[in-house]
Amino acid sequence: MSRTRNVVPRLRRRRRLMRRAKGFHQGRRRLLRTVKETLLRAGNFAYRDRRNKKRTFRRLWIQRLNAAARMNDLSYSRLIHGMKQASIDIDRRALSELAFHDPAAFTAVAEKAKEALAA
Repeated sequence: MSRTRNVVPRLRRRRRLMRRAKGFHQGRRRLLRTVKETLLRAGNFAYRDRRNKKRTFRRLWIQRLNAAARMNDLSYSRLIHGMKQASIDIDRRALSELAFHDPAAFTAVAEKAKEALAA
């Protein structure tokens, strides 16, 4: 009676890990222990940065809106306040795209916000 070996499942596990490590450099791609450590670390960074990405993009949208609002003689905060008073419900992302790709439409929104502030 011969002993059982775990060859196929072990190779399959190793192959799966190595596929995920494709694109890494040197031992981080070739050595099993290093691959495992690197993948754990990469997973942590990916988890963290999926959350950071949301913050980063919101900051970008606000910067774009502030720049576009100042071209229309408003500050960012007064633009948002005026839009709320005028009951214009456009989120920052869409508004940023509008300011970036269609300045004329953004100017119309800014004018409505100014009117609401003046009233």
